[in-house]
Amino acid sequence: MSPKKARTGRKITMIVVGSVMGVVLISLGAVLTIGGIFVPADYLQPWARTYADQFGDPRMKVVAQAELAPSGHNMQPWTITLDPADAGVLYLYADPTRLTPAVDPFARQTLVSQGTFLEYLRVSAANLGYAADFTLFPNGPYDEADLTASMSALPVAKITLAQDPSASSTDYASLFLSDTNRAPYADTPLSASQIDALEGVAADSGAALQIFTDQKDVKTFGDLGMQGTVIETEYAAATEESDRLFYGNEGAKNTARSGFAVEGQGTSGFMKYLLQGLLAIIPSINDDAAGARNAIAMTAAAVAHTPAYGMISTPANSRTEQVQAGILYAALSLRARTLGLVMQPLSQVLQEYPTMAAPYAAIHRQYAPAGQTIQMLVRIGTPTTQYPTTMRRDAHSLIREP
Repeated sequence: MSPKKARTGRKITMIVVGSVMGVVLISLGAVLTIGGIFVPADYLQPWARTYADQFGDPRMKVVAQAELAPSGHNMQPWTITLDPADAGVLYLYADPTRLTPAVDPFARQTLVSQGTFLEYLRVSAANLGYAADFTLFPNGPYDEADLTASMSALPVAKITLAQDPSASSTDYASLFLSDTNRAPYADTPLSASQIDALEGVAADSGAALQIFTDQKDVKTFGDLGMQGTVIETEYAAATEESDRLFYGNEGAKNTARSGFAVEGQGTSGFMKYLLQGLLAIIPSINDDAAGARNAIAMTAAAVAHTPAYGMISTPANSRTEQVQAGILYAALSLRARTLGLVMQPLSQVLQEYPTMAAPYAAIHRQYAPAGQTIQMLVRIGTPTTQYPTTMRRDAHSLIREP
């Protein structure tokens, strides 16, 4: 081949390659744009430590940080009233418009979520120099025959803030870290000092905490976690409920600010926008069958690398005990992060719908033989990757008129 023809061939090749690269870049840009790369993530604003500074009322400052608490299905089922007659008092209500009846038919997880809010509020208040005192169900218990009306009418807690120069918390910084990490953990066992520190949060909580590190227990909980995940993915009502609560782009997340998104799978940064764009263009990527396979695979990978489990139980299953379990769960989660550990609830086997009855009975038979109710089961370990934070509501939206 002559030098001239060779140069011409190379030029044509470069033009073709350049054209292909141009098409690829244009296509990639289109996918990322559809995925929301240019849309501000307003739903993440509450995670900034300065977010609460917009409020002058200390009650709103602590509410703005308490809303970072974990909740069932990330529904954030909380409403607040500020006492107009006492600047140190506010009331917490469960929000009956944010129930998830398929997986939580008796609203147990919703009440556990009230407890997580209260513990986060206590830690936030301590950082501000306030002691937070909780009176649970100050206006009486729910009427279980008319639960949604009771949730609207009766507060879960009366919260009283009082200035206390001695108030402090070693776990304040942990408020701003992601509360759930679903990835495989390092195989490093928990140290004796870590276990002691975790178990220490249960003192005077009204609920019991056990940390399990024995390989037999770890395998049993892993097997139950797998069984629960498979059953949940096969339960049509649960799948439909999760589908309704999944938001696949930045605009939808900015509107909903609760529920599920791709961050829950650990996806962040460039890959978040790429995946969201692909989901918009090819919805079958995340249809029910694909979602089930992904959930089962993630659980299998997770339980294969879990050095310890934590279990929170209560003597019975009253609404007060459910809230107390949530307080303890939040305290455990915060302390774990302070210690450099992470957690993930693996509580499908604790859900009370009919198809979960067999594993529910099995775990209670083995680990709650005296009739206790297991309220939470969590994986605990050293992270191999950091998980992103997830959607949170605007604090103003939690407030309702007294």
